[in-house]
Amino acid sequence: MTEQSEPIGLIGIGLLGSALAERLIDGGKKVLGFDIDDRRVSGLSDFGGVAVKDAKEVVRRCPIICLSLPTSDTVSALLEQLAAEFQPGQIVIDTTTGDPTQMISMGATLRHWGVEYVEALVAGSSAQVRAGQVVLFVGGEDQTVTRVQSLLTAITATHFHLGPVGTASRFKLVHNLMLGLHRAVLAEGLTFASSLGIDPAEALRILPQTPAASAVMDTKGQRMITGDFEPQARLSQHLKDQPFEGVFRGTIIGV
Repeated sequence: MTEQSEPIGLIGIGLLGSALAERLIDGGKKVLGFDIDDRRVSGLSDFGGVAVKDAKEVVRRCPIICLSLPTSDTVSALLEQLAAEFQPGQIVIDTTTGDPTQMISMGATLRHWGVEYVEALVAGSSAQVRAGQVVLFVGGEDQTVTRVQSLLTAITATHFHLGPVGTASRFKLVHNLMLGLHRAVLAEGLTFASSLGIDPAEALRILPQTPAASAVMDTKGQRMITGDFEPQARLSQHLKDQPFEGVFRGTIIGV
């Protein structure tokens, strides 16, 4: 079986997982996926993927398995459940933003089983994934990252290999802290402009051309002004990072 004909496994077909599946399928990859939500499984079939009824089947049939799950606790429990199904030489690509220490531990466990582990953490919304406009933060061994290069490129041309497992998840905490602050600042700024009698739309037209500019103005500004709050990600996904951010900030500044 050639690399081109081998299916990519996907476990977790939520907002991000479904966007990743669509992106991979549009890039000519075969995707075989599972989710505990039957509606999501049906959705995968609708846009050209192959849905299966058991995560074990994904592991049995796919040399590369992508995980798109809520937390690293969920990933850890799943790996324990599937331990007997993994085969030496397989690769697990984890897109879950989680606890860096847990991800390092999971990488060590998989390595003990002869399975390689790669972090591929997504900076951007599910809509940006579909458009190929996200950034991936990648952590893993050089040779393993090289083996999955075509898959990473199918998702987005912009990806950074930051070092071994754990490096990418630490960097994602830095990114998410700053992203959350940028969003909060933009919302406060537009509200403040309105309170001063300045049209928020006019403020949004001018601000990107000043030193106060941020990429969030392009991705969220118009949605804030029009009140378009259709979900592109879950708030819980951002809130769960805060304890880890606090721990790592405390380590850096010595508190």
